Amino acid sequence: MTGKPISARRRQVQQGGAVGAAIRTIFILALVAIAAFAALAYFIQKEISSDGPLAARTVIWVKPGMGVTDIAAMLVEEGAIKREEYFLIATKLRQADTRLRAGEFEIAAGASVLDIVDTIVSGKIYMHLITFPEGLTTNMIMALINANNVLEGEITLAPAEGDLLPETYAFPRGDTRDELVQRMMDAHDEVLDLLWETRAEDLPFETREEAVILASIVEKETAVAAERPLVASVFVNRLNRGMRLESDPTIIYGLTGGEPLGRGIRQSELRGETAYNTYVIRGLPPTPIANPGRASIAAVLNPADTDYIFFVADGTGGHAFASTLAEHNANVAKWRRIERERASAQ
Repeated sequence: MTGKPISARRRQVQQGGAVGAAIRTIFILALVAIAAFAALAYFIQKEISSDGPLAARTVIWVKPGMGVTDIAAMLVEEGAIKREEYFLIATKLRQADTRLRAGEFEIAAGASVLDIVDTIVSGKIYMHLITFPEGLTTNMIMALINANNVLEGEITLAPAEGDLLPETYAFPRGDTRDELVQRMMDAHDEVLDLLWETRAEDLPFETREEAVILASIVEKETAVAAERPLVASVFVNRLNRGMRLESDPTIIYGLTGGEPLGRGIRQSELRGETAYNTYVIRGLPPTPIANPGRASIAAVLNPADTDYIFFVADGTGGHAFASTLAEHNANVAKWRRIERERASAQ
């Protein structure tokens, strides 16, 4: 019987053992690599899906032209994420590389990296708010708009007194000042048109412009919302009877253009011949004296049904109303007494 030499068989066995050992080593290394990769993947998944480092909500600004790496760097700088790589990986997982939007976005406290990616992709832009109190002049409103550091551009529009609707407006970064002014003018027109259609009968004015003039006077006469229809009824009743309005705010507007007078009105000013002195002129002044809000416009178009023709401060921040001069004089006497008591207490 013939066969391989013993030494050859040994070498073959040894070689087979070496190959097997190598295969086992490769297999073990592969398992280790897979385990390491799985551990890394688990770690990264945990990092991008767990709560982030933000302790409080913040607003981030993704500027136009920013790429993924630029956004990642900005987020690290803002303290919204720990590492840029996490954002890059998260955008890949969400397939969001080309879907990231420019603009400002509100990021919640503790937002994860994936949450942040989803927020930027959503396009839900953060809106800034600006509030204009009722009764400001157009110049005052223009000053507030110019002082806002989010709006862009100069104001080129020139709205007249009473052309703007004062309320709260929301706008994104990038909007221009002219755009906001135009929105306020459009809102004023829409509200006026809507309320005009449901106006009361037998009002002592015929145009929308006259309604705004009277509404601006009501706006400046009272800060008590419930009183606006009552104050409006006083002026409507006086106009219907051919009486002068005798409104102090109109005199002040004629003297200062709507800025605070800083003192009481002098007797000489009550007698002064100006277009805005409603103690002298009959009817309405030539223009509004401020920008009235929706409630004051509604009040003059549908005033309370009263026979009041007088009102005076009552010492509580509101007014006492009267239908006769005798009642009014009694109310004035009460108010003068309150003034004296306050003066003596100082």
